[in-house]
Amino acid sequence: MAGTAIRSIHARQVYTNRGLPGVEALVTTESGAVGRAVCTSGVSVGTHEVCFAFDGGTRFGGKGVTCVAERINNVIAPAMVGMDASRQAEVDRAILSVVPDAKRELGGNATAAVSAAVLKAGAAALGIPLYRHIGGAGAMYLPVPGAAMVGGHERYGGGVTTPGGKPTMSIVAFGFDTFSDASYACWEVHTRWAHKMKKLFGGVPNQRDFIAIPAGYFNSDEEIWAAMTQTIIETGYEGRVGFQMDVATDTYYDREDRRYYGLFDSRPKTKDELYKFYLKIIERYPFCIIEDPFNEDDYETTAAFTRDSGIQVVGDDLFTTDIRRVAHGISQGAGNAILLKINQIGTISEALDMVQYAYHFGYAVMPSDSRGEGAAIGDYAVGINAGSIRESGIGERGNRLLEIEEELGSGARFLGARGLKGWRNQKRAKALEKGGA
Repeated sequence: MAGTAIRSIHARQVYTNRGLPGVEALVTTESGAVGRAVCTSGVSVGTHEVCFAFDGGTRFGGKGVTCVAERINNVIAPAMVGMDASRQAEVDRAILSVVPDAKRELGGNATAAVSAAVLKAGAAALGIPLYRHIGGAGAMYLPVPGAAMVGGHERYGGGVTTPGGKPTMSIVAFGFDTFSDASYACWEVHTRWAHKMKKLFGGVPNQRDFIAIPAGYFNSDEEIWAAMTQTIIETGYEGRVGFQMDVATDTYYDREDRRYYGLFDSRPKTKDELYKFYLKIIERYPFCIIEDPFNEDDYETTAAFTRDSGIQVVGDDLFTTDIRRVAHGISQGAGNAILLKINQIGTISEALDMVQYAYHFGYAVMPSDSRGEGAAIGDYAVGINAGSIRESGIGERGNRLLEIEEELGSGARFLGARGLKGWRNQKRAKALEKGGA
């Protein structure tokens, strides 16, 4: 206990790669071990997510978080000093009880940042990797990774609400024996795609980011998918690399007339039209994973689509890392995978409880770093033995997963297509095992 006891907690506002400030919490133990974690708001945010606190006013468009840092320093920190950083559940309970309704009064970003920093400090104080602290001796599986390919919401007129660059499209490298081989495939396909887009309309961002395609270059996303498919073929990965898409449909959904606007092309779509469209494109293009295909409260349609599509259907806005929403979704058969955003629910313990609940009912969990988790998302993925992860094949997250793979050595495992949910993905796995594509 002496070495793992919390000596101090300090928070401050920092810049993040999400375009908005985040709050960073720094936890130091009596042994000098340090845990550092950032929590930031996402680009597209589901209405059922835990409430984050912001400064308001004009600075940073009202999204500053200096008030959050002050609440951590003045309210949470004094109550946590002396607690054992290696006992995560106890610390998280204390964080949530420091005031009557901590998430609402202090902000879910305050509780999440401190909780994640404590987890990292606990691992550092114990002298073990974060993934081992999370998953114990059983942490050994590397997730199926991908690479960001296409973003941008203005190709066909934008959405109903602020879309934040949705839908995003990625590749998924499932047909490989090791994470490192899958990572290299991600790099090859993404690099070839970036060169094509540079020739088409000019400069593109670094390899970590989605390439925002402006209006006027494609008449519909089907043309983009055809070009992506051709790129996979040209790199020699047909049958081993597929598509992952985060639709974030609520940003295109008009709740009054119940139609989707500016999604995939310029034509408005009813729910039934969108449903049929998905089934068509799944047959035509190598889709493996679709996230939030319908609005965030439409469990019934998502359940039917999960059965009919045969792919991994992920709920983000549908579930928001919230065990209550996950339980309801499971009762309906909606989706077969939950997007895990560690900072989305408020504490590490709540997020990991949700993971175990999902696994108990046969659902997959797909980690994402969009709330500021950063390269540590690789540790979370291996710690919970996730079958897949959002992107993370290249860049800093890919680097961390490659490092973990090296640390695990002969103990590392990679399921490939077997790590993906859905009967269509399992057919892909069997074809690969037989030596076909």
